[in-house]
Amino acid sequence: MNGPLPFPEFDPVALEIGPLVIRWYALAFITGLLAGWWYIVWLLRRPPATMTAQQVGDFFSWAIVGVIVGGRLGFVGFYQPGYYLANPLEILAVWQGGMSFHGGLLGVVAAIILYGTRHKVNILSLADLVAAAAPIGLFLGRLANFINGELYGRPTDVPWAVVFPGGGDVGRHPSQLYEAALEGIVLFIVLLVMARLAGARYRPGLLTGVFLFGYGAARTFVEFFRQPDSYVGEGGFLFWDITMGQLLSVPIAVAGVVFIVYAVTHDRLDAKPRKPASA
Repeated sequence: MNGPLPFPEFDPVALEIGPLVIRWYALAFITGLLAGWWYIVWLLRRPPATMTAQQVGDFFSWAIVGVIVGGRLGFVGFYQPGYYLANPLEILAVWQGGMSFHGGLLGVVAAIILYGTRHKVNILSLADLVAAAAPIGLFLGRLANFINGELYGRPTDVPWAVVFPGGGDVGRHPSQLYEAALEGIVLFIVLLVMARLAGARYRPGLLTGVFLFGYGAARTFVEFFRQPDSYVGEGGFLFWDITMGQLLSVPIAVAGVVFIVYAVTHDRLDAKPRKPASA
């Protein structure tokens, strides 16, 4: 087949019942949260039992606030601070779009620390459960980005290039699908194998580290194919042709390595207490 592929005629509205309008991105968000909730409860059916199903449900109300507030403030602070300083009321207009994964991640981290501290739940073990489920939401979110024809890739002549409605008449990388595959499917499988077969949940922080490193590496790689945000830097680039997504993702990958090293150098949850050295 010659030439790029035409963009499928997706309707950005997934469901409309009278005045109720549910868009694909909102549906992806809701489905991702529900699926993540179920998946974490499923993981907890095998030891170590670091939380109860009731605690998982309680935590998700904290996580929702963290994702929304952190994601919005992250977009405002990382991508368009000048605009929102001049128009502060626009910060509340979340229905107009503008969410940052990196900001949402910080919001969830805050929720994990606050909930774990308040309810005496092991913070790293809670973070591991959230990390194991996070690729589900990432996968669905990137599919929604593709359906909406947003966050598309750079111009290319690869056979699977797509002509996106807002990207001119040139074929572009479907970078949303690249991210869905790497950050969603691949990372989910890796974390699932580690959690269920490799006993990673007995080493608090290990799944968190693998997730952070995997996401940081995948996002940094896909940014080479994704169209940079035009409102950041010069033509979407900051310096040395680095994008904001890469600048924010590299530290995440580094943090992942730190968590992995910590997890493998400390005792397992099922380790016997060490006897004090004799005098």
